[in-house]
Amino acid sequence: MTSHPVRTIGAHGRAALAAAVFLGCVPASAGAQQSAGLGAVNLSAPAPAAAEGAAQAAPAQNSESAVLGFFKSTEVSGFVDTYYNYNFNTPATHTAGPERTFDSRHNSFSLNLAELSLEKKPTADSRGGFRLDLDYGPTAATVHAAEPGGASVFQNIGQAYLSYLAPAGTGLQFDIGEFVTPTGNEVIKTKGNWNYSRSLLFTLAIPFYHMGVRTTYAFNDKVTLAGFLVNGWNNVVDNNTGKTVGVSATVKPTSALTITETYLGGPEQTNDNSAWRHLSDTVVAYTVTPQVSVAGNYDYGRDQESGATVAWQGVAGYARYQPTPWFALSPRVEYYNDREGFTSGAAQKMKEVTVTAELKHKDGVTMRVEYRRDISDIPFFLKNDDENNFSQNTVTIGLIYAFSTKTP
Repeated sequence: MTSHPVRTIGAHGRAALAAAVFLGCVPASAGAQQSAGLGAVNLSAPAPAAAEGAAQAAPAQNSESAVLGFFKSTEVSGFVDTYYNYNFNTPATHTAGPERTFDSRHNSFSLNLAELSLEKKPTADSRGGFRLDLDYGPTAATVHAAEPGGASVFQNIGQAYLSYLAPAGTGLQFDIGEFVTPTGNEVIKTKGNWNYSRSLLFTLAIPFYHMGVRTTYAFNDKVTLAGFLVNGWNNVVDNNTGKTVGVSATVKPTSALTITETYLGGPEQTNDNSAWRHLSDTVVAYTVTPQVSVAGNYDYGRDQESGATVAWQGVAGYARYQPTPWFALSPRVEYYNDREGFTSGAAQKMKEVTVTAELKHKDGVTMRVEYRRDISDIPFFLKNDDENNFSQNTVTIGLIYAFSTKTP
């Protein structure tokens, strides 16, 4: 009997279909999948490698989002501060006395301070925060020179504290760690001041920093109150078992006028909790016009030394005229009375006058040219090799570059 063509072809077809189904149930090699023969029929599922790649991509994307989220909420800022100073007394030590804090080197190009800072401010949406200032330079060593724990250990940390914004009223903020003092009209960072050099009040009358707890509460846009419980003046490691307390009130009767009163009190002598140091600091700032601002600072302090009361006080006046965004002129005058010589090393009355011209570039570079004259009622200022003079004249050129990721 003659075979039926259709049946014959159908038998071969069924065999091919069975082979294709079998091959489709097992992973085929790349060569087999590309073959034009019987195995060209591909019924396999998507390759497992693709699914694995997608699974690995998800954690990577999450990690990248976390990094971007951190820097979105954290401000990264910093600066480099350098200067050249010429002292017309030409001291043989090439250094001014205790009346000059940071810009003390004579006839030398000098690094003042370099800093890198990270800060996340606490908010109602994210109540935790922190600040870390990493410092390098002679200023860092000067600030921590009296640190009981050792300057070499702590001098590269300008500030380091954690923050928490408690959900109380408008927000009660707690800061715990090392932070700069609330006292004074001037700050450690040159870029935050009107003049390049620091005043006598900043240098002699007040502390630089504290270690402890700070609480701040803004009742509204006109009244802010802050409280402090700290180790003392300039000590991450306490020099006694007592603590210093403080309170600061800032009042803004108008948008142009700001008044801040701060009190600090506590034992500051080494291994002595009985002798308290008291400091009252008053700062008033007023914006006369968009181009003209003025400020004043008064300090009064007293302590105990060998059972006797010692006291110091002073007043400083500031003005700033800024006719354009790139130029400003800032004079400063002050008077300081170190009655027993507790802060300067010699009982004296000092005066100083400073005039600072500032040129600022839009890309973060600032240059300040400054003339300063210091006067004392005793021969206090070192001159040449072994002389002391009643006055001191200096000219300083400072150059600062600052940056921030925060949008102006």
